[in-house]
Amino acid sequence: MVKHYTNFNIQKIHKGSIILIGNFDGLHLGHQKLFRVAESYKKKYNLKIGVVNFNPMPKMFFNKSLKNFKLSNINQKIKLLSNLKVDFVITKKFDKKFSKIKASNFVIQILNKKLSSKFIFVSNNFRFGNKREGNVNLLKKYEKLFNYKVVKPEPLIKSKKIVSSSLIRNLLEKGKLNRANNLLNRNWSIQGIVRKGRQIGKKIGFPTCNIDIQDYVLAKPGVYAVKVLRKNNNKYLKGIANLGYRPTFNQKKILLEVHLFNFSGNLYNKLLSVEFLKFIRKEKKFKNVNQLRVQIKKDLNTARNTK
Repeated sequence: MVKHYTNFNIQKIHKGSIILIGNFDGLHLGHQKLFRVAESYKKKYNLKIGVVNFNPMPKMFFNKSLKNFKLSNINQKIKLLSNLKVDFVITKKFDKKFSKIKASNFVIQILNKKLSSKFIFVSNNFRFGNKREGNVNLLKKYEKLFNYKVVKPEPLIKSKKIVSSSLIRNLLEKGKLNRANNLLNRNWSIQGIVRKGRQIGKKIGFPTCNIDIQDYVLAKPGVYAVKVLRKNNNKYLKGIANLGYRPTFNQKKILLEVHLFNFSGNLYNKLLSVEFLKFIRKEKKFKNVNQLRVQIKKDLNTARNTK
């Protein structure tokens, strides 16, 4: 199991490790390539692998209007990292005080004194410290003095594009779920608590679980085939989901509603993980509830037949 820290005061066993710094949002194929390189260093030098990431993501901290942005939450990220042979994760709270740290102090006080880093993996455009003054060149400047080595693996290119979290967000926003899932190497998913809604689904014969999408990226509003996992239960439940504003009912707030097939039970306040399998159609305003019912039945057939 991955050891999770919320500060840089790590156990002795984790000092002198391979450190990867970044948001690693979504942990896509590009990130996975990076971790495979780190794993080869782990075997060669007999070292542990640690990840330094920040919450909120610095981009969201500096741009308060950026609400729906993330591909994965902290829990999902840690689970994915444990599959990538990571030994420990440091999720540092990114706040005003931390954003003011001088770049040289980040290297001296944190990467060297606190972590005793041996290898530091960063992307080519990595920036850090107050006003983003630190970069790869600054890290390299201290290499000899602090006895670490900077590693900058080449980005992964697919279809002439660099695989990045931004590219995947863009694909999800355009409804290109298949391509996004391919670049993630898994089904994109949202994790959230089931909340009591307005019971509209129940009234029209299709009860749903209502899930607040929090700060997840807003994929193209519409209807999706999904499969769902409950906490501490490895059995998937198939279903259909509507992600959007429910224009037929004049809703203003974005909501994820999931209707599960062959399931009866109370899921209020339960944590669900909803995996998106197929984009069925975009959201549409219907003249009346009967028209909506007819369309839902067609959508249900499509979702049931989705592998």
